[in-house]
Amino acid sequence: MSTPERIAQFEKMTASDPTNEMAHFSLGNAYLQAERYAEAAQSLEQVIQLSPGMSKAYQLCGQAMIGAGWTDKADDILTRGFTLAAERGDRMVEKAIEQLMISIGRTPPKIERKVDGAAEAIRATGAFVCRRTGRPGTKMTEPPMRGRIGEWIFQSISAETWKEWIGQGTKVINEMRLDFSKDRDQEIYDKEMREYLGIDDEVIASLPAKVN
Repeated sequence: MSTPERIAQFEKMTASDPTNEMAHFSLGNAYLQAERYAEAAQSLEQVIQLSPGMSKAYQLCGQAMIGAGWTDKADDILTRGFTLAAERGDRMVEKAIEQLMISIGRTPPKIERKVDGAAEAIRATGAFVCRRTGRPGTKMTEPPMRGRIGEWIFQSISAETWKEWIGQGTKVINEMRLDFSKDRDQEIYDKEMREYLGIDDEVIASLPAKVN
């Protein structure tokens, strides 16, 4: 599916359900890929309002604002995202935001880490913390799929967040009329799942070569 087609589909989804954070996130990401920076920033700001603990949204929103020439707004959103990512221990997003801030001549804030942030403090109690939401949750009993990505989801994503994706994924299937007998449609679904869970190229590159 081409980027314009994805944009049209997610515009339809956000119009029919303005509270659908996944649709806003995917729409913002599609706008960003199409270099429609102002629209991308606006969509990703919606994500932050709906899900303020989603650090990846701050990164992409700041990137879009830089593309739109909104340097001061980018500085504010990136500063908030950097602090959130540092508190959650989300090092990949933290590093990406730091590079964005440096690119516009800004300095990331100094973070006083207490037991490596709030998420680590929660983990110290023995609770499982979902990497996507930064909130305590229930660890899945087994990987939801085979392979490296399935193992990463098992180790990083709570059962509650996975259940939310299943609901959102059903909307993706219905809205995009996906047919899993077609490889192309399966690839579209997998792409939306990775975007929703925060499995970007950096995460994939960090995964072990083989999961037994």
